[in-house]
Amino acid sequence: QVQLVESGGGLVQTGGSLRLSCAASGLTFSSYVMGWFRQAPGKEREFVAGINWSGGSTDYADSVKGRFTISRDNAKNTVYLQMNSLEPEDTAVYYCAASFRWPAMSVRNYNYWGQGTQVTVSS
Repeated sequence: QVQLVESGGGLVQTGGSLRLSCAASGLTFSSYVMGWFRQAPGKEREFVAGINWSGGSTDYADSVKGRFTISRDNAKNTVYLQMNSLEPEDTAVYYCAASFRWPAMSVRNYNYWGQGTQVTVSS
């Protein structure tokens, strides 16, 4: 049974930082592309960042380029999202997901999803 478990969310002030983690189990982690998505109230789930199997290639949404960094540790079956210079517009539930495809920027490309972690940025 595949499980993706996010952690690290919370409440932070504008300009602050958070580091999200997603621990995977029940799958061969290094065989999957990993992505982070977010969904704000009343909005569709949107792509934030993706990383390929080895970690050698990454993709970012324009809205987070230069502020967020995705990374992975295949030995620990974990993907991370370092979020700096946070803005109120970053407030959302953040989800990690696993895909067989690269690049993979669409929700439809992903096969497995975590339950999400809430990130709230206060102004």
